[in-house]
Amino acid sequence: MLNEWQQKDLKYIWHPCSQMKDYEELPPIVIDRGEGVWLYDIEGNKYLDAISSWWTNLFGHCNKRLNDALKAQVDRLEHVIFANFSHKPAIELSQKLIEIAPKGLGKVFFSDDGSTSVEVALKMSFQYHQQMGNFSKLKFACFTNSYHGETLGALSVGNIDLYSKIYKPILKESIKIQGHDCFRCKYNKTRYECDIECFEEVEKVFEKHHKEICAVIIEPIIQCAGGMKIYPPKFLRLLREACNRYRVHLIADEVAVGFGRTGKMFACEHAGITPDFLCLSKGLTAGYMPLAVTLTNQEIFDAFYADYVELKAFLHSHSYTGNPLACAIALESLKIFEENNVLKKINEKANYLEELARKTFDKHKFVGEYRQFGFIGAIELVEDKATKKEFDWKKRVGYHIYKSALKKGLLIRPLGNVIYFMPPFVIEKNEIDFMISGTLEAVNQFFGL
Repeated sequence: MLNEWQQKDLKYIWHPCSQMKDYEELPPIVIDRGEGVWLYDIEGNKYLDAISSWWTNLFGHCNKRLNDALKAQVDRLEHVIFANFSHKPAIELSQKLIEIAPKGLGKVFFSDDGSTSVEVALKMSFQYHQQMGNFSKLKFACFTNSYHGETLGALSVGNIDLYSKIYKPILKESIKIQGHDCFRCKYNKTRYECDIECFEEVEKVFEKHHKEICAVIIEPIIQCAGGMKIYPPKFLRLLREACNRYRVHLIADEVAVGFGRTGKMFACEHAGITPDFLCLSKGLTAGYMPLAVTLTNQEIFDAFYADYVELKAFLHSHSYTGNPLACAIALESLKIFEENNVLKKINEKANYLEELARKTFDKHKFVGEYRQFGFIGAIELVEDKATKKEFDWKKRVGYHIYKSALKKGLLIRPLGNVIYFMPPFVIEKNEIDFMISGTLEAVNQFFGL
């Protein structure tokens, strides 16, 4: 029986990333409030937010420090046009981002969300090459199984048919590079012991197409929406070197993995590299408000710096660019990182999570692999452990386990046959215990174990 709010929801709202017919069986859960890692619905049920509400929340729901920062800012300035105007929160945030970003990045361009931060990087790279006389560079390269957002430009450099197949006639053609799948490595190696043999695919593509490639885009260390696929940092180092040799820009999409998720502030740090563009969003405002940035270097900025009549300006804009409320929260979030030794605490909790998860899932009949990097863990469910055979996607194995977990007070939205953990950093050990035990119960319930 639907309550009043569920009825109104279904009457008026079209939810994202959903087949709305599913809501006949599983109606929307109407959340009333949040506290720490917990969400509370209007019926009084609570759910541990094991996915940080789509990978955004860092320091828990309704964090007092972040709440206070928002309240203080809203009484000073809610928004102002960002062309020819500025404000202190944006200036201070930009300075802080450049201080903590990989060395060499010196300019910050604001936008609204992960997809738009990617759009900015793509357009900047393309326009740069055109203004530098590299007129043949008209395409982008990306990796198979990658995901960079759902605007048309971002979809053009993604490679998950579930999101992009229907739109292919209106997408810009990109050059696909065979991606890394360490769980099903065709060289029969592991991500812990290999010589990055799969990088030969990059070399082949660059050698053949480098004159027409503006930039290559990659999710550093982890392909998130593609199933939390983890690859060695050395791959990034080799990619940086190849981009330098072939004069191809490197776009690092850290929308999901930035701000401590991998155990360092930015995933690129694990490889010791600096991309030409660094795309950030999600955790930037600790899960509070939409905000994104694209960081780039002085050389690229200088290619746009000219008298107006030369028409070299980058004219991309958003109405809410550099929103003061969002910037104030992001700035306070970065202060929490500094003052509370957050990265050290993340890595301690990550070690606890990995030890417990491996003990729980490594020998499970239907778990092909538990993998983890930093504070992101993933369970890959398989039909046959020996052959690593996948479940037919039409069986919706992950979705059914997700529904079961909800009844146990646990939010673990799946990626196909992959169940993953990306909880807020404030999660405690007893809550990690609950997250793992609840997941095991949901998995076993589905398989009748």
